[in-house]
Amino acid sequence: MDILTTNNLSVSYGNRKVLKDLSMNIMENKITAIIGPSGCGKSTLLTTLNLMIEENGGNFTGKIFFKDKDILSYEKDEIRRRIGMVFQKPTPFPFSIYKNLTYAPKYYGIKDRLKLNSIVEDTLRKVGLFDEINHDINTKATKLSGGQQQRLCIGRALTVEPEVLLLDEPCSQLDFKNTANIEDMLLKLSRDYTIVIVTHNLSQAKRISDYTAFILDGELIEYGETEEIFTNPKDNRTKEYIEGIYG
Repeated sequence: MDILTTNNLSVSYGNRKVLKDLSMNIMENKITAIIGPSGCGKSTLLTTLNLMIEENGGNFTGKIFFKDKDILSYEKDEIRRRIGMVFQKPTPFPFSIYKNLTYAPKYYGIKDRLKLNSIVEDTLRKVGLFDEINHDINTKATKLSGGQQQRLCIGRALTVEPEVLLLDEPCSQLDFKNTANIEDMLLKLSRDYTIVIVTHNLSQAKRISDYTAFILDGELIEYGETEEIFTNPKDNRTKEYIEGIYG
């Protein structure tokens, strides 16, 4: 069952068109990988799916449906809560781990201390940080390692119980061990969340995603089950990209 759908989605910055007539269905509780060369429009697609594109100076035409309802019919605050976004570089707020994880729930009206404490513990467990940092959640978040910071940022997005999690190359600045930790975490999270991940790491896409979309020069070239895309691509451009001929 699909949770997000784009119909003839085009995105422009001024006169420069970045995405062109892109139509795809993103399946619920699955991991969808977006692959393609640098500058092809992958990150633009993510920021359009939760309407952040407008803050970045872009605009779109076509339709986006979230749970069969036009995304523009939702309040932006609701969309940002239900479709969370985590960027490539970890960006913890410059205060404690606890305050990082209670910031969004407080913004959305949760004030009860016991409820906030429960959210913090549950979130730390979801992202595999509980045993590592629960002993001192008042530590400044920026003192965590890069891998811990990225898991914290993913956790921060989860504190308001989104249905979709958008991740823009979350492992690009991490070593093998931290990448493996995040991949394992995402596989577990996909039982309860829909995940869309932009990645330049084709092996990562093969390891963790259920579906893969290949974008080239702003066009969706091919989209389908990951195993099929990587073993039997229908478009020669997909085959060449996967084989490393360009990109």
